[in-house]
Order: sequence, then C-alpha cells, then structure tokens
Amino acid sequence: MTQADFVVVANRLPVDRDDEGGWRHSPGGLVTALEPVMRKRDGAWVGWPGKADLELDPLEVDGIFIVPVALSAAEVENYYEGFSNDTIWPLYHDVIAAPRYKRIWWDTYVAVNRRFAKAAADVAAPGATVWVQDYQLQLVPALLRELRPDLTIGYFHHIPFPAYGIFAQLPWRRQVLEGLLGADVIGFQRVADAGNFARAVRRQFHYETRASGIRVPTPDGGTRLALAKAFPISIDADSYVELAQREDVRARAAEIRASLGNPRKILLGVDRLDYTKGIRHRLKAFGELLGDGSLSVEDVTLVQVASPSRERVEAYMQLRDEIELTVGRINGDHDTMGHTAIRYLHQAYPREEMVALYLAADVMLVTALRDGMNLVAKEYVATRTDNRGVLVLSEFAGAADELGSALLINPHDIDGVKDAIRRAIDMPAAEQGRRMRALRRRVIEHDVEDWSRSFLTALDATRPDAR
Repeated sequence: MTQADFVVVANRLPVDRDDEGGWRHSPGGLVTALEPVMRKRDGAWVGWPGKADLELDPLEVDGIFIVPVALSAAEVENYYEGFSNDTIWPLYHDVIAAPRYKRIWWDTYVAVNRRFAKAAADVAAPGATVWVQDYQLQLVPALLRELRPDLTIGYFHHIPFPAYGIFAQLPWRRQVLEGLLGADVIGFQRVADAGNFARAVRRQFHYETRASGIRVPTPDGGTRLALAKAFPISIDADSYVELAQREDVRARAAEIRASLGNPRKILLGVDRLDYTKGIRHRLKAFGELLGDGSLSVEDVTLVQVASPSRERVEAYMQLRDEIELTVGRINGDHDTMGHTAIRYLHQAYPREEMVALYLAADVMLVTALRDGMNLVAKEYVATRTDNRGVLVLSEFAGAADELGSALLINPHDIDGVKDAIRRAIDMPAAEQGRRMRALRRRVIEHDVEDWSRSFLTALDATRPDAR
C-alpha cells in the first residue's frame, strides 16, 4: 500500500460513488480546504464511501489517494445514525433534543473508530502527520497513538463542545476525553468550546491545564503537552466572490426576484433540516410579523431552503412534518393570488443556485439555537460584493464570535427576532454598507486556507524535531 506523509481521517471520503461505479468530487468545504494540502504533502484520505457493505480497495482519484473504510448496514445504523447522530449530536448541541444512550451504539462506535484508526495507521508513513475530523471519530486519536506512537496527530471538532454539566451526562465521558487527548492538537470552533473541553478534562482526570496546554500522562511515566485551542473554520471566499460576479448567476438572481413577484424585500434562510437551526423560531417570528400587520406579503417574502437531512432519524421526520405544517398555515392565512408569504424548498441546490439566492436576498436569517460555526452566514457575506444586504445572526452560532457587525439575536426571544427583522428590512444603505464592509473584510482575510494553515502550523510545532 502507498505510504503517505499526510493523512486525513474523516467519516466520509472526499468523493462520492456514482451509480455507474465511478467517482465524483464532493462539494464540501472541508475537501476544498484540504485538497491543496493533500497534493503538496503527498496525502491520503481515509473515510467511508457512503454506502453500506461496500468493500473497496484503496485507489487514486484526481491525484488523491483514497482509503475506503467499509461499514455494514448494522454499523451505519448503530455507529452513525445511532451514537453519532442520536447521542452525540443532540448532547453536544445543548440537549435541544433528548439524546439516547444505547450500549450497542457505543460498542459499535468503538469498533468502527478502531477500524478507522487501523486504516490510518496502515497508510501513514513513518513520522507522518494525521488529521482526524469531527465527532464521529473522537476515539481515533488515542487508538492511533497506541498503534503508531511515531505519528503527529491532530483532531478538529466541527460541532460545539458542551459545558461540563451537559457533557457529564454521557455514560462514556471518560473514554471520549481519553480518545481526544490522544491528539497533539485538539481544535475547536470557539474559545468557549476549547474552555469547556479543558474543564471536562480537569473535572474527570485532574490533569494540569495551563493556557491552551493540557499535560497528558504518557505510558513511560512522563507527560506530553496537548494543545486545545480555537481555530474557527471558514469558506473558500474567493470562489464565492467569483460566482457572485458571474453574469449568468446575477441574471438568475434577478429571475428569482421576478418569480417571487418582485417584493420590496426578500428574506432568506438556508439550513439543513435540523432541530438545531432554529427554523421553527424564525417561522414563528415571521408569521407574527405578518399577523400583526408589521409586514405584508406584497412587500416581503421569506424563502426557506431546508435541505434533507438524516431522514431515517425519528426526530428529523417529526421536525419536517412540523415545519411543513407551520409553512402551510402561514401561507394559508396570508398568501394572495400574486404573492406567497413563504417559499419553502425542501431540497439541496448546486452552489451556483445558492449564490443566486444569496444575491437575490436582502436579509439573511441565521437563527441557530446552537451551531459550531454556520458557514452559510459567511457564504452570504462573501457574495455581497456591492456591500449591501443585512445578516441577522444568532449569538449561539460560532460565526457570531467573528461577525460582530451582523445584527446579533437570541433566537429564543421571538420579540427580539421580530425587532431585528424589522430593523434589517428598514436599515439605511449607509449602515448596510458600513456593517457589510466589516463583515466581508473578516471573511475574506480569514478564509478556509487560513484556517487549515493555522491549524497545521500549530500541529507542526508539536513535532519532536520542531521543539
């Protein structure tokens, strides 16, 4: 097998298997961020191909060495749908939905993490750097360190890390912390997340934590320093700016406005259909503004894109029913023959169409109840090359730490959300420009390349030969 100096370990591969047995590139931001690094550092990517019971040999796709990890249907159900998305996801998002704790889910999670660690250990060259991604693989760093103590190991946590009072509910809390502490650098979206992690380590193990460093015992009786720190992720800002300036995309944005009846203002929400995104709160606020006469459907339309997500998980099926019922009721109460209150789109769209929607929207509503980052907020900002438009942003999204010039809201405060929507709709052009220029400067200067570079620089600094 090929030996790689740089290995990414993620739940999913950077390519998707098509129906003809070929491969197509995944459009995700993580792939965009890491592709240049993979090529420069002779990289390999370890991940699941996305279909159950698919056994594939390692192969090269578009210059990236791919190491597929097979999962059975039962493992997908227990490790991915079960422990990852019905235990960890709701727990780490402040128990917005109730997590479920099943021992068979945990046992499968351990077994699958062990398989990922073994695959990474097999492909990593001596002294290689391995970067593990996200909550599905929290045990991999320590498992990998056991197998290959010569490796430099990083881990990035893309979702929130909860306060200790919430995290402590997890029956396997010590094992998860031990898994993460196998990394030399443990990256988080927010300073608060890194602090929550360090506090959990202190409470559980009484390890010394100073600044961003955690003293972790080693098998030889000594200690090593693990760095737990915030590295806020971002987007490929240049590609969004480029798309926003394309004539066909701008023409499509004008088409979208016309198809909605050319309202005075268009509000936009773009989310995965997930209970953490605050879609219900957003709809409630908008429905009340129509109901009390503050807004009219002739003047203002809300476009809500809710891409399908985890459709086999019960909580998500219930959420979809509830949201569609709410949209139907609001539209039934307020639609006219020529205007619709809410244009609801339960589907995913290609990037060009999303940018056209961003350009068509006067106000972007990001009302997450809890979010690691929320890259949609950054995508919207990047496309606003005319420095117009208003971002209404939840203070509980990681993006709020960086995008302070947005209108920040508490999504649980429905009256506050209504006030922010009214203010966004009526905001003078000069104020829009002042806020948007500050937002765009932040997003363009701190893009996804800056994120990966800053993390990997910190990781390289932990190598024995760098000390």
